[in-house]
Amino acid sequence: MPPTSVALRSARIAGLVGGLTARSALTALRCRWAEDPAALRRGTRARNAEALRSTLGAMKGGALKAGQLLSTVDSLFPPDPDRTWTEALTGLQEGNAPLSWREVEPELVRGLGPGWAQSFRELDTEAVAAASLGQVHRGVWHDGREVAVKVQYPFAREALLSDLRALGVSLRLAGAVLPGLVAAPLVGELRVRAEEELDYHHEARAQRAVADAFADSGEYAVPGVVAVGDGVLVGEWVDGRPLVSVAADPLPDRQELAERYQRFVLLAPARAGWLHADPHPGNFRATPDGRLGVLDFGAVVSMPDGLPREFGRLVRAFADGGTDAEVESALRAFGLVRPGRQVDVASLGAVMSPFGEPARHDRFAFSPTWLRSCFATDDAARDPDYTAALGLTLPPEHLMTQRVWLGVIGVLCRLDVTIPVRGVLQDLLPGFADEAPEESARR
Repeated sequence: MPPTSVALRSARIAGLVGGLTARSALTALRCRWAEDPAALRRGTRARNAEALRSTLGAMKGGALKAGQLLSTVDSLFPPDPDRTWTEALTGLQEGNAPLSWREVEPELVRGLGPGWAQSFRELDTEAVAAASLGQVHRGVWHDGREVAVKVQYPFAREALLSDLRALGVSLRLAGAVLPGLVAAPLVGELRVRAEEELDYHHEARAQRAVADAFADSGEYAVPGVVAVGDGVLVGEWVDGRPLVSVAADPLPDRQELAERYQRFVLLAPARAGWLHADPHPGNFRATPDGRLGVLDFGAVVSMPDGLPREFGRLVRAFADGGTDAEVESALRAFGLVRPGRQVDVASLGAVMSPFGEPARHDRFAFSPTWLRSCFATDDAARDPDYTAALGLTLPPEHLMTQRVWLGVIGVLCRLDVTIPVRGVLQDLLPGFADEAPEESARR
């Protein structure tokens, strides 16, 4: 059983971040006199990565959830030529130790009732996957359907909320010593969505809506909901390999799946009214029949009107490029600047570079090197929260859309693919194809 004491969990998180910071600082000092500083840095990265993987994996809760989110945008870590961070963070998506059956069986009783076993023909007592807030068991429903049974850890609520508070503080302190580490704002967003993700009834509503919307799709496999109770969600089983494993596949195969992955995030809000807000590759599967399986609707955002048009217009303004004055003119024409406010276009451009640059091209080459270069110059602009202080008038769901799309870009860079972008955004991202009022008047 992972530690459940709030004080103990907070101490472990602080100790982890403090250890990462101290080792990195000491290595930087030793490199001044070392005969082989590159080897010294590799050794430190290996120790730090293993500490991160083992500590977050064992703690589960918000600590593991944050680590899984970081795995989506691992290119935002300090330079990692030997992929030490990447491999450690990838391990957080799949290889986590589950709780014993004795520890989780009471949750089935609580969620499905004392007679829960009668609903199953069989249910494996060994978990097939363990995540941050719960684990999954494979079974057969009473009608013969293969199912995935998601069971929430009994300590999940307290652990998630306390971990995210501790991580937010610790990572902001670590950022001063580990240049390039931009995790804190992502942890802040997790804290905002934590309560919804703990509610399996909320998750079931979203999953049903998305499954219905893609029921006849030849490209996507979204499992239907079979049953739900407090802390227990039974869904249809989806076979397949995690999307992260596709990175080793031939280029044409992974490019096809990457295109589907990109389109799904844009399609789901329009078709089903929900944004899948946890785009890390552990939640997506390459199915045996060639479709993209989509799992885990715990982190979702209700968008009954689809993605906010303001986000598409913001991406369009920077995709079109031009001087700072021309970009500001476009932002004002789209109504994205608060009346009487000034906009720091240069800093906003640094924030928007991962979005705007690919959108300029019919096809764009996503790579870890390119993504890291987007965050290499302006320290203030690395923090996505910085956009809130730039005088823009944006709806609340804009920041979540921005962060989800950054996660999508991170996964595309992990897959190292060249795929269509501008045409996809014109077709599927609301607001991207809009003309500013003054441009329409000129026509």
